[in-house]
Amino acid sequence: MKEQTPVITDMQVIPVAGYDSMLMTLSGAHAPWFTRNLVVLKDSAGHTGIGEIHGGDYTCQALVSVIPLVQGQPLARYRAVLDRIHRGASRSAEEGEGIQTLDISKLKFVVKAEWAIECAFLDLMGQYLGVPMCELLGNGKQRDRVEMLGYLFYVSDKSKAPELPYLEEASSLDPWFRLRRQEMLTAERVVEQAQCLQEKYGFRNFKLKGGVLEGETEMETAQALKKAFPEGRINIDPNGAWSLEEAIRLCRPMENVLAYVEDPTGPEAGYSSREVMAEFKNAVRLPVATNMLATDWRQFYHAAALKAVDIVLADPHFWGFEGTVCMAQLLNDWGLTWGSHSNNHFDITLAAFAQVGAAAPGNPTALDTHWIWQDGQNLLQDAPEIRDGYIQIPDKPGLGVTLNWERVEEAHRLYQSLPSHDRDDALAMQYLIPGWKFDPKKPCLVR
Repeated sequence: MKEQTPVITDMQVIPVAGYDSMLMTLSGAHAPWFTRNLVVLKDSAGHTGIGEIHGGDYTCQALVSVIPLVQGQPLARYRAVLDRIHRGASRSAEEGEGIQTLDISKLKFVVKAEWAIECAFLDLMGQYLGVPMCELLGNGKQRDRVEMLGYLFYVSDKSKAPELPYLEEASSLDPWFRLRRQEMLTAERVVEQAQCLQEKYGFRNFKLKGGVLEGETEMETAQALKKAFPEGRINIDPNGAWSLEEAIRLCRPMENVLAYVEDPTGPEAGYSSREVMAEFKNAVRLPVATNMLATDWRQFYHAAALKAVDIVLADPHFWGFEGTVCMAQLLNDWGLTWGSHSNNHFDITLAAFAQVGAAAPGNPTALDTHWIWQDGQNLLQDAPEIRDGYIQIPDKPGLGVTLNWERVEEAHRLYQSLPSHDRDDALAMQYLIPGWKFDPKKPCLVR
């Protein structure tokens, strides 16, 4: 009888935390910290597989609850294990609208905790078979390197929130590390941000996170970026903050400036995001991307039927690793474009994004990553590097990376010290605008 594949002997769930800048989005200001959950699987062959997913106690508890379903299972049955977890997971009734109004408190219901387990399983399977993870996805490895984009943010002055422990890097020898903790709320400063990022990482494409200032002001920033990088692809993402009328008015003059616009508008007047976005596309000749109105297959069906989007940013933490590559295959066959959305993350997710990007067919758009804002807080001994705007896929089995246990333990201690483990973008906003409350149709600094 043929020997079976290795068996999972142990599953650990390790909640961790890292530091962030006072980045501004529609939902408010990033807190001084962000949280994530790590999954570490060990098998009977002596290999270790790792995965990373969004943070918070809800997600951590969901992962811990399924440990009995994972331990003792043969590696070759990972799909059956994931299916059992997925079908048995309880979903909030509130998740039906995905994140169309960007209610950060509901993000935990959109993210599927089990995809961190999938990542760790695929890492182990790649090690068992002696191939990179990307060879196990879709039609296998499609490219040797994956393009990333420079994710630009307006950044507020952390000194206005003196009681919050934002990281200070003024003494760093790295120009980007110094700059990323400073206030950057003007077009000139955002262009400086982009120039610094290009110098360090070689980015050719940039995305500006909007939903912060008046739409006209944000478009002036986009124009300044295009002037500074005439050959670059400039995109903007206001997270659906603009009304349909406003989105059309703002975006029509930008048809020769923007490469695409991400979630320019959202639900209004009784119409869904998908219906409103379809009307926007009828009025503006710009490709439309989304990570808000197509976060599962049912939503994507309606978005595609209405021809509401051109680019689906299918984050593996929403879709699963096989799911996001399946989406990439479908979009390529239909003449549409695939990409991946990002949230604050450590370098484990960066390595996983690169593997997924390497397996996506066709011509994906440059992938999002927040990692540049966390660069230096590595949990790996061999963190991926972005050079000339690309990540090179390592010629190693599985994810091709190794945990730095000392750093993991340090990040776990930080997690344990925090007053809250859930994301709260309203906390720091109280220092900028007392009594501030989230409004999905008002930029966060417009009150």
